[in-house]
Formats: sequence, structure tokens, C-alpha cells
Amino acid sequence: MRILYVCHRFPFPPARGGKIRPFNMIRHLSREHQVVVASLARSPEEAEAGRGIAPHCSDFIMGEVSAPAAWARMIARLPTPGPSSMGYFYAPALARQIQARLQQERFDLIFVHCSSVAPYVSQVTGIPKILDFGDMDSQKWLIYRRFKAFPLSLGYWLEGSKMAAAEKALARQFDLCTCTTRAELETLLRLQVTTPCDWLPNGVDHGYFAPSAEPYDSDAICFVGRMDYFPNQQAMLFFCDAVFPLIRRRRRRATLTIIGAEPPAEIRRLGDREGITVTGTVADVRDPVRRSAASVAPLTIARGTQNKVLECMAMGVPVVTSPEAAGGVDAVPGEHLLVAQSPQDYADKLLKLMEDPAARQTLAAAGRARVETCHNWAGSMAKLDRIIETCLRRYQAGRQRRA
Repeated sequence: MRILYVCHRFPFPPARGGKIRPFNMIRHLSREHQVVVASLARSPEEAEAGRGIAPHCSDFIMGEVSAPAAWARMIARLPTPGPSSMGYFYAPALARQIQARLQQERFDLIFVHCSSVAPYVSQVTGIPKILDFGDMDSQKWLIYRRFKAFPLSLGYWLEGSKMAAAEKALARQFDLCTCTTRAELETLLRLQVTTPCDWLPNGVDHGYFAPSAEPYDSDAICFVGRMDYFPNQQAMLFFCDAVFPLIRRRRRRATLTIIGAEPPAEIRRLGDREGITVTGTVADVRDPVRRSAASVAPLTIARGTQNKVLECMAMGVPVVTSPEAAGGVDAVPGEHLLVAQSPQDYADKLLKLMEDPAARQTLAAAGRARVETCHNWAGSMAKLDRIIETCLRRYQAGRQRRA
């Protein structure tokens, strides 16, 4: 089978959330099918690195787009009914390449990851199509408005509302839609889409993200996540202001390591506080994570799967997280990870893990086991195969009814 796979970020190297899921899908599908990948690169460096996808697919189409052009397209869409963020992911050169391939070659399936690039193929007919929303982006924008002052809050509300309408319209133009979690699927179904829908979880590379036999530092806490991402910034500002002082009050040698690329000045300044280190980009996140007594993920803005939470659990490092972030992980609060509601709740639960090695080990082992069972790529990709088979079967049955 020949598959055209369209995604919003060039999926190699799979070093960030938006690339991990599509890369694993592409690698899996390419074992038995011919997969042509179509996506965007935003710099010469990203384009060069992205060419590493070649061994994992039969061919790829790369559209390069500059930041000024992307922002210009976003601004141009402000007075239109279409979401501005979709302009950020539109490149005329990529659109032309995709249309040319569709005219020149026969594809048996079109698979799209992320609604922002669905317009490239939304009007294509005669080929079964699957749209993997991943996360419901409309809800992210609508949540952002609660953290922004007017008039930005109005802008985020408008973008979220326009995106929700676009998601509903796009779903009707595909034969099957998927999401990353049950919660995201429920959000999609609330849009009253009539297209068949399902979900499949993200996995974790259990061999790479594995526990260490080396001792950990009982005073150490860590956070992992790209720091050019607003939800991560907001989470760390909250934690450093409201939670970490409570921990230091009882445990004076406690430390917090904020691990993540591209921290802005406001986040870098957190490193000036006693006990806090802001690393920026690190070659390998595993060592600082595995040296920690616990990992914290206090995100109040969280959609979809939190890959870093899964990776910490896989490494045998207990996680204390928010209810919002916990909703993206197939785990039971109190059994596989801990969920905190208030600054004091975060402090108490983290201090328990720092001071009670037995409790830490119990939670660490349970978290690792849960990830192995419920967030493994083999199981997720087996479900992907079933979803594709269902889509093709329904599509063929529909054609026969119309004949």
C-alpha cells in the first residue's frame, strides 16, 4: 500500500512532542508499506536534520518556510473566518508539491497528523483519508485566554472559536479521525462530528528511557520540557514562586533543575534564585532526571499526552503533576503518579518522596510498569493498524453502496 503522510513539523529527529508521534507512525507503517512523508522545515538547519528521515520512509517532500512568511500569513488571516494559526503551517511550495504527487502517483491512503495541515488534502477525493488530530488545538487557544490580559485574551478566544469551527468542518472531509487520549476524543465528539472517531496513545521508548542503577539525590527535583513553550514557562513560574519556597523551608538543601531548550530571559532569571538551576539545551536529559528524587509537572495548560511525564515514569522517577497534565496519561493518580491541587499539596507530596525512600521506590516501580503496559509503541501501533483497516473497510463498503 502507498501512503501519503502529511504532518505539521518535519518528523526527524524525533526530539520534541510534535515530532515523536508522527515519526513512530511513519517508521512503523514503512515496515510493510511505501510511505511518502510531506512536511515543513522552518530553517536550513531543520531542513538538513530532517533529511535523516530518509531511511524510515520511501520518499519525502519538504516545504521550507521562513518565519516572516509564516507570520505574514497568520496576520493576513486575522479578518477571515479561518484560524490564523493554520496560516503558520501553510507553504505554497509544499501545497504544489503535494498536489503534483497526487496527480502523478496513485496513493491508497492519505494520513494527516495535526489539523493545521489538513487543508493541504482536505479537498482530495477518491482516496481514503484519516485525520489524526493528536490534540484538539482549539481548546489550547481557549485555555490560553485565561492567562492573558485583554485584548490578547479576546484574540485567543477568537482563534480558539475559529479553530473549533475548522476542526468540525475538517472532520467531515475525512473518513476517520483520531486523537491521542480519551479526553481529547471526548472533546472532539462534543463538536458533534459525524465522522467515525477513535484514539490511540503515544508510547515511550522503554529501552532508552530506562531506570538507572546509580543512586539518586534525595534533595533533587527536576522539570523537563521545552522552555520556549508558554505552558511550560507558566508552570515553572508558578512552581518557583509558590511551591519551591515551601519545600526549601523544610529542606534547605533542596534543589530544582529546569531542563529544557530555549529558555527566555524570564525563565533564565529563575536560575539566580538559590537552589534553582536552568540548564537550557542538554545533550541527554536522562542523567539529570534519573539523579532526581522526583519530577514535577505543574501544568495548568495541558492538552493531549505529556510525553515528558511518560519518559520520567519510564525512567523510574516518580512524577507529581497537575490534574490537567495527568489527564493525558493512562495512569491512576495515587498509584502510578501523584496529582497535586495546591502549592502546599505539591510541597507535601514532593517532600514525602524526598524523605521516604520506600514510598518513592513503590511509586517509581508502579509508574514504570504502567508505562510499559499502557504506553508502549508496539501496542499503540497495533491499534493504528486496526484503525487503518477499519477505515479502508468502511471506505470500500461505502463505494460499493454508491456504485
